[in-house]
Amino acid sequence: MIRFELGFGLLVMALWVYCLVEVISSDEGAIRNLPKVPWLLIVLLFPFAGSVAWLVAGRPQNAPGRSRYERAVPEFPEYDRPGRAAATSPEDDEQFLKKVRERAEEQRRAYRADQLEREREEHEKLQRRLKRPEQDDPQTGP
Repeated sequence: MIRFELGFGLLVMALWVYCLVEVISSDEGAIRNLPKVPWLLIVLLFPFAGSVAWLVAGRPQNAPGRSRYERAVPEFPEYDRPGRAAATSPEDDEQFLKKVRERAEEQRRAYRADQLEREREEHEKLQRRLKRPEQDDPQTGP
């Protein structure tokens, strides 16, 4: 009889510790029915009943399944996040890459045009200074 009580006590304690860790590490928005702090107090104050209640009513449900557009196994760790969509056909991917390349080339052209315009303005300023040095230099007088 003592072995049964000891075993049951250890089982309840293991369940209690597991539920405490799970309550603490769960995301606040994913917890069901009550906020995080009340669940923590319930599990702390009522080890067996609170743990069972947490497992039944408070524990976050399993994460929703992936959509058909998400990769099942990511090729790179930075892509391992929910909502990351992948192309469903090679044509879609090629179209997207073509648009990205076109946009990048357009940005490069605009940057080059801006740089040329700045260089032209600086060159004109320099030419104006070279043509009228006596007006810019305060030491030379009339």
